[in-house]
Amino acid sequence: MSDTRLSFKEMCAEFDVTPRTLRYYEYIELLQPDREGRSRYYGARERARMKLIMRGRRFGFPLEEIRQWLLIYEHEGNRAQMEAFVRNAGVQLTELESQKQQLEEAMSELIQLREETSKDLQDGKIE
Repeated sequence: MSDTRLSFKEMCAEFDVTPRTLRYYEYIELLQPDREGRSRYYGARERARMKLIMRGRRFGFPLEEIRQWLLIYEHEGNRAQMEAFVRNAGVQLTELESQKQQLEEAMSELIQLREETSKDLQDGKIE
């Protein structure tokens, strides 16, 4: 990652987030940009943190869990952070598998209901 700093607007564009989202991440102290007057600038550290935040959100991890990873890295280093990730990823994979099964069941039921309704319409049972 380069040492080039990004402005607030550039950071939003780089990570495809709204200004509100970026301000919220700052508010809950996931990010601490450099401030110059009213302007905010994001260096390599903040961009790396944002990358981890976005990846965590994509996989469904709660922000508090992501905060813990960031704190572990700051206080205990990369290895401890990766060990915590591996543990949490196992739990999250179980949760995602459960959600996947629920979605598949709902889709199957919806397909069946659609087919039955379509047949009833074709047979003139519904007017």
